[in-house]
Amino acid sequence: MIRGYSDHAANERTFLAWVRTGVAVVVFGFVVEKFNLFLLPMATANAIDGRRRMTLERLSGPVGRYERFAFILVGIALIVVAAFRFVRVRRLIADQDTHDPDSYGAELGLSAVLVLAIAAYSAYLLAG
Repeated sequence: MIRGYSDHAANERTFLAWVRTGVAVVVFGFVVEKFNLFLLPMATANAIDGRRRMTLERLSGPVGRYERFAFILVGIALIVVAAFRFVRVRRLIADQDTHDPDSYGAELGLSAVLVLAIAAYSAYLLAG
């Protein structure tokens, strides 16, 4: 039997949840990329009137070029921070001493960046 098995299992579940979230954010970045590839031919089609063409061009404009990279980078950062956190907590669980939970900064910071990125992208889409 592994000493502190329930603590190690909880640490692993938390790690896997962060990895799953990071992968979902990366996939969302790829979805945005594919959506922009769909919008560009639609914007250049001759059958679309001028107002719709301007809306589609605005949606695939300068923000459309960089938002996908931002989501992909945030997703990768989530996975990297989750890996470091998993190793650190694993060592703390294996240690005999009692430790206070001292730092939540990285997790809270990445979560805040993720929420802000999604909110900004949603506001950008709704503004059109």
